[in-house]
Amino acid sequence: MTGPVLTTERFTLSRPAAADLTHLCALIDDEETRRYLGPASAEKQPQFDRLMRNAGSWALYGYGMFMVRPHGEDGIVASCGVFHSWRGFGPESGMDDVPEAGWIVRRDWWGQGVAGEVMQAALAWFDREHGPRRIACMIEEGNTASERLAARLGFVRYGSHMAEDVSPPVRINLYQWLARPS
Repeated sequence: MTGPVLTTERFTLSRPAAADLTHLCALIDDEETRRYLGPASAEKQPQFDRLMRNAGSWALYGYGMFMVRPHGEDGIVASCGVFHSWRGFGPESGMDDVPEAGWIVRRDWWGQGVAGEVMQAALAWFDREHGPRRIACMIEEGNTASERLAARLGFVRYGSHMAEDVSPPVRINLYQWLARPS
């Protein structure tokens, strides 16, 4: 594992490493876990692309998704954090060339507060390391668990985007976490 390494009460958060590929495939292997992830696939090639994008975010911007493991374990139970994104929704969307928060939790860990615990630590770390600033977030309509978590973390909805590149098209709600005063 490569740094930075953060810890929470139950988890170790680390930067992605090449050895994480198989764990990332297992993270979204369950169909229900992929339900709100658009065209995501648990196959190695698309997960390799995701791993490389995340590594690129770390290399170019100094932040990205954390690989989340229970203390002392090798398997990844979540991928959570703030990464740099460019969604291509257009400048009015506020989703291009911005820090974006995201979280994916392995299904057997759902309902145990993983994303909340990890995202609180990740957002606090981001503020300390990169200064308080706006962070975007997008959640597919109907993903009420993620909407509730976003609200608890302090994200507020500011718009939506209709994703026409999936069948059937879906509405994506756009959220932002505004810079906290220093």
